[in-house]
Amino acid sequence: MLPVLEDWYASARPAPGTRITRLATLAPFLTETGPIAALVAQLGDPAMRPVRAIAFDKSPQANWALGWHQDRTINVAARAAIEGYGPWTVKQGSPHVEPPFAVIAAMLTLRIHLDPVTPDNAPLEVALGSHLKGYVPEAGIAPLVAASEVIACLAQPGDVWAYATPILHASQRSRSPARRRVLQVDFSAAELPPPLAWALHA
Repeated sequence: MLPVLEDWYASARPAPGTRITRLATLAPFLTETGPIAALVAQLGDPAMRPVRAIAFDKSPQANWALGWHQDRTINVAARAAIEGYGPWTVKQGSPHVEPPFAVIAAMLTLRIHLDPVTPDNAPLEVALGSHLKGYVPEAGIAPLVAASEVIACLAQPGDVWAYATPILHASQRSRSPARRRVLQVDFSAAELPPPLAWALHA
């Protein structure tokens, strides 16, 4: 698995947080009989498929922080007026929309690590159990995090962290900057109402 990702990062040279809309050489291990697809089938619904992917590349030259939040948007191919879908945003030129929360609640997120993630190298932090609270208003995020057990997702190359997509999570700036490449992939079994379609394709 790691050689495929190493080759992809070397050829694609993604920016620190690149949204991917075409799987290309990543497809063999993310879909069908690949190792990640097998893990998704074990943890979630066998009908799940990759619907959003982001290539993170945190380094001494690109060292950012991300506050506590809940993922609430999906990446779609084109904007369309569908009841229950909105508001809309554009991220790196690609349309994103907030769907009915049930769509987010049924999704699974995997983070595939290429580099060590230590306590000082900006591990993802998650508030355990927060995914069971449903939609969390912005004003309710800080109190819920304060009342939750928070863990840091440490990792070695080849490790995969899986979590329910709506879990509250954050990432601090690295205190000991070193390269930290993570491919984050969201999976869903949902079919979007036409003409909406997931942006990520083979």
